[in-house]
Amino acid sequence: MYDEAHITELANDVLDIARNRLLVNLRYLDTALTFSGRAVYDGTISSDGKNLKYSPVFILKTYSGSKEQLTRTYLHTVLHCVFHHPFTGKSIRRDLWDLSCDIAAESVINELGLTCTNTDRSVRQEYITKQIKRKTGFLTAEKIYAFLKSPYSDFDIEDWSAFFASDDHSCWYHCETGPQDPGSKTYGESAMVLNDSSIITEWKSIAEHVQMEIEMYAKVRGRESSAMVQNLRSVNRERYDYSSFLKQFAVTHEDLKVSEDEFDYIYYTYGLSKYGKMPLIEPLEYRESSKIHDFVIAIDTSGSVAGEQVQAFLQKTYNILKENDSFASSVNIHIIQCDASVQSDTVITSTDDLDRYIADMHIRGLGGTDFRPVFTYVEKLCAEGKFSDLRGLLYFTDGLGSYPEFKPDYRTAFIFVDEGYSTPEVPAWAIKVVLRAEDIQE
Repeated sequence: MYDEAHITELANDVLDIARNRLLVNLRYLDTALTFSGRAVYDGTISSDGKNLKYSPVFILKTYSGSKEQLTRTYLHTVLHCVFHHPFTGKSIRRDLWDLSCDIAAESVINELGLTCTNTDRSVRQEYITKQIKRKTGFLTAEKIYAFLKSPYSDFDIEDWSAFFASDDHSCWYHCETGPQDPGSKTYGESAMVLNDSSIITEWKSIAEHVQMEIEMYAKVRGRESSAMVQNLRSVNRERYDYSSFLKQFAVTHEDLKVSEDEFDYIYYTYGLSKYGKMPLIEPLEYRESSKIHDFVIAIDTSGSVAGEQVQAFLQKTYNILKENDSFASSVNIHIIQCDASVQSDTVITSTDDLDRYIADMHIRGLGGTDFRPVFTYVEKLCAEGKFSDLRGLLYFTDGLGSYPEFKPDYRTAFIFVDEGYSTPEVPAWAIKVVLRAEDIQE
């Protein structure tokens, strides 16, 4: 009869074998495969990003059944951390996020095609992932989650989970979960708590290292897993604070307000008392402030841009401007819809105008994409004196179109929403901003 210490020692030896088999084939995962393990005598295997927690009994049983399955499970758990699956930091629907992360990890393992991780579950998995990929284009957890959460998806979560689940995700989540889904044993909304900045920073560094190593090996050994690269690009791409970015487009001008910093009431009241109606210092009625006045929001209404995203983008932009008191007393915002030609131009002069526009918005166009007509049209408006001080144009798009050849006289930013992770390059004179779908739906 083996005691716990001996069982744990055997499990550690088995895990070392699995780790070494992976290192032989995936040298670029060296830093990811070396984080510390901790034996626990319940459950299966999991990781919170800091430790690999495992049941020695589960490890030995899995290995005795199939050494390939154990190696696959080990890699599956490691990939969760590399792709930052435990660190989403959002209130999410836990059952769908679990499944999305498992599908993303398993799709990468299948595409790697390693003998040491080959099991009979791959066939059914690949049938399902092909269905998802036709809808999402990419098999990252974020893309899959958006698909599973959409009202158009039709799947059996328990059936799919049985084919993709390999490890335990409970350590990813806060102990207090949201309400149960009616008639279901799965959780509803759940808040994430794995927000230790040092752990996240460490795995960010590991993900960047892995991507760099893959790109280097690809030049020598040929094509590597595109699913792996897509997931790494999703993790490593630059994140933007849209609220802070939008403030950069504020136009500085003078408001008719008393400047408390520059006005001295002592001298002012002394002058009134000494000379009657003649104050010594006139009150300063003007104070500079940064507010939106002349502004253009261009919306790509080609067939490849979803109307729901357009509305969410406008609503998010509006909410930021309102929250930060960024509207001037009177505004001159042109919302231009354009596919291959300008379809509409709505002038917004107040927050009420913007409220009505968002509520009653109709997408016009749905043809091809050409950015140039918007810039030509805006130049025409400037020539006609429609703007007194145009400083900014935001162009919400998927980026698949023809750009102007010359730099305009105002700042321009092309806003992409999580499409492709290798979004088209923009001209040198333009700003490129990539947002996640979640960033504009919050």
